[in-house]
Amino acid sequence: MASSSHGEQMRIVATQFCSDDQTLIAHIRKTVTIMKEIAVEFEKHNESDKVKELEDAVLELADLSEDSVHLSSAVQAIANRYQPKEEVVNNFRKLLEDEVSKLKGQSTTSDPNSNPLVRQFKEAVWKVHHEGQPMPGEEQEDIVMTSTQSSILNITCPLTGKPVTELEEPVRSVECKHIYEKRIIMQYIKSSNRCPISGCPKKLRADRVVQDALLLIEIEELRKMNKETEVEDFTLLNEDD
Repeated sequence: MASSSHGEQMRIVATQFCSDDQTLIAHIRKTVTIMKEIAVEFEKHNESDKVKELEDAVLELADLSEDSVHLSSAVQAIANRYQPKEEVVNNFRKLLEDEVSKLKGQSTTSDPNSNPLVRQFKEAVWKVHHEGQPMPGEEQEDIVMTSTQSSILNITCPLTGKPVTELEEPVRSVECKHIYEKRIIMQYIKSSNRCPISGCPKKLRADRVVQDALLLIEIEELRKMNKETEVEDFTLLNEDD
């Protein structure tokens, strides 16, 4: 009973840590958005030295955001797979370092310049004088990564059909990054370990389907983006009328 209680306590602490981490990451993203707006104004006045200073700061914040995501995901993964009688106190630091290293190895944004926050910053500045032109070193089709781009892979849960913005408890696979309703996907995993997204070859594990540090933030951003699109469509409809 004590071991079970210990495990539950670990998961509660991990959940609180992840919640605090989400708040930090959200603040970082909001700060970068403000810095991007300031950089655009500097670029309009051709103050490139100030733009470069802001870009360097954005790179640092993006790196901090990535580290926060990896740390939060690692803590949650360790807590989720904890088993009664397992000794983790003495080797927790090693477990954490190994989990963070594994997550960094799976990351698709090892190049700082490919981080969405950095790329969106650079694109906003580039557009000031080069609207419609691809940035140096990028093809035209690769440049479509504006503030309207979402890093969410599936906009509906494959098992419930609900939009991810309407899920009660959204979770995401660490392996393939697809999003599901937690209660439903956990039931599904009991009978099948194959990702239910058509064409996805990845296998699922209960301890690797989690509410990572960025998920709720990205869903909220998608929700806001959808509202902005609806407003734009409504405006266009009124103009047509």
